[in-house]
Amino acid sequence: MKFQYAFQKIVDLKSNEKTQAEWMLSSAIGRLQAEEKSLGELMDNRERMANELQEAAEQKVPVSKIREFQMYVEHLEQCIEKKHTDVQHANVNVEMKKDQLSHKVLDEKVWLKAKDKAKDTFQQSMLLREQNELDEMATVRFAIKAR
Repeated sequence: MKFQYAFQKIVDLKSNEKTQAEWMLSSAIGRLQAEEKSLGELMDNRERMANELQEAAEQKVPVSKIREFQMYVEHLEQCIEKKHTDVQHANVNVEMKKDQLSHKVLDEKVWLKAKDKAKDTFQQSMLLREQNELDEMATVRFAIKAR
């Protein structure tokens, strides 16, 4: 007789939920990395523009051009502030997905543990049944020899 767990579909469902949570976490981490990369690019851009602004101020460049550089640097600073917020939101999302994954892992472990206990119980009952059959055969043989 083969062991069949009555709640195997639930175990499979919990495993699938865990896998989905892993994918969601992976996606959230990818999004965070993209936001951080974008932030780094904005900061590099701002640094480069600030250097160009400094050079323009030292050279004989029209004031309108200097003002243009300055406005662009200010725009980049606003973009950087917004990107910091985006990075924070992405971090919060990653933490939330980590928490969800840990709950899914725990839930799956509970069901796997229940399955293991059921399997152990099944194996014990099978061993007991087998032992009883062997005892019965021994009793029958003894009874036949005693006649």
